[in-house]
Formats: sequence, C-alpha cells, structure tokens
Amino acid sequence: MQMQGSTAVVTGGVSGLGEATVRKVVADGGNAVIFDLQEEKGASLAADLGEPVRFVKTDVTSEDSVQAAVNEAIEAFGRIDVVVNCAGISAADKTVSGKGPHDLGSFANVIQVNLIGTFNVIRLAAEKMAENDANEEGERGVIVNTASVAAYEGQIGQAAYSASKGGIVGMTLPIARDLSKHGIRVMTIAPGLFDTPLFAELPEKARTALGDMTPFPQRLGHVKEYAQLAGNIIENPMLNGDVIRLDGAIRMQPK
Repeated sequence: MQMQGSTAVVTGGVSGLGEATVRKVVADGGNAVIFDLQEEKGASLAADLGEPVRFVKTDVTSEDSVQAAVNEAIEAFGRIDVVVNCAGISAADKTVSGKGPHDLGSFANVIQVNLIGTFNVIRLAAEKMAENDANEEGERGVIVNTASVAAYEGQIGQAAYSASKGGIVGMTLPIARDLSKHGIRVMTIAPGLFDTPLFAELPEKARTALGDMTPFPQRLGHVKEYAQLAGNIIENPMLNGDVIRLDGAIRMQPK
C-alpha cells in the first residue's frame, strides 16, 4: 500500500505517536483524518498541515461517534485505506494497596478505551475498507494498532494497562485472519519508552534515567521512529498478523 494518494485515519492523532504519524502520512503524500477528543489541539494541527488533514472529534469507545467519524472521513476523501490506532490512556494502581483493592471502574475504563476502543475503530473502518477497489497486490486496506512492551513485561501497578495492551496483541492475528479475504492487513507495534507528552512532564533527570534503561540506543524513543515503522508496515505487503517490538531491546523490570 503506497501512502501517496491514500487516506489514513489516525486515532489519538493530536499528540505524541499519533501526531507524528499524521505528519508522516502528509509528508508521504497522503490524506489524514484525526479521530481524537481534544478539539482545540486537533483543529490547530489540521490548520497547520492544511488541506490533506481533517479533524473529527471522536470518542473511540462510542459506536455512534466512531461511525459518524468514519462516515465523515469517507465524505471528505472518498475512502479509507489505512487506520493507525494510537488512542489510549493509562492508570497506575496496585491490585491491593493501602487504599484497598484496585478500583474496578478505573480498570474497566482503561480496557474500554485502549482495547475496546481499538476494536471499535477497526470493525467500523474495516467495513468501509472492504468496499475499496483492490490494488495490484489485492490489498484494500492496512490497520496498524499500538500495544506496548507492557503487554509482555507489565510493571507493578500496570495490571489494567498491561491487560489492555495484551488484548491488542492477542487480537492481532485473529483479526488479520478474519480480514484476509477482504485484502486487509493487520499489524501491531509494541513501543518501549518513547518521548511522548507523558514523559515530557517529567524532570530532565528522570527522563534521562528512563532513557538509560534502554540497552541501545540508550535514550527514549523518538515519536518519528514510531511513525517511520508505521509507514514501513503500510508499504510492505508481507507484514501481516504480527506484533513488532520497537523498544531498543528493553525488557522492563518490576518497577
């Protein structure tokens, strides 16, 4: 799938990994539709990048919201060729702590946004992708999801986050198999420690210490490196049904 002339939906596209992906799509000659709740930032990014970009305020956990956003993307550009799911939240709570048991609502909310929200976007966008004319490889679409190394080495307090990302890893292959007859590929990226807005709030000493945990390169990942890999996945038709760790060989410790 060539990005030139294609249309990509990017969830969580107003900052961090998502914003870098939107910028990569536009730089490669594609159109981008940002699904996000942050209206002011989304409008600003769309204005900055111009005509190839649309922002649609979207709640990925809502069937009605995502369906309306998918329809708006089709109305704007005629088709959806690519989906990159970057929308997600985190929570840090131990299963049992001095405050008592892990709050069930907090756990459910992380699963709802990260896992169910990802699947919600996949299923509704894939329905439209299946209607696309196939290219010379028989492709009609590409879906790239975002997991985390926490899916494999969840730290203390990451039960909810790790479960949500582990779910994304676990559904990658079956969804790829489901959608294969439609010519739609599905891949997942599992990033390590990346220099996103979450880490930008930390003191420089803490940021350096986190970067030093990565064997090589010994630093936090750059968001453009995530976007670069997403671009590679989109362009390589043999990448399907698997998860790629993008982590500099880090293996997270308990804390």
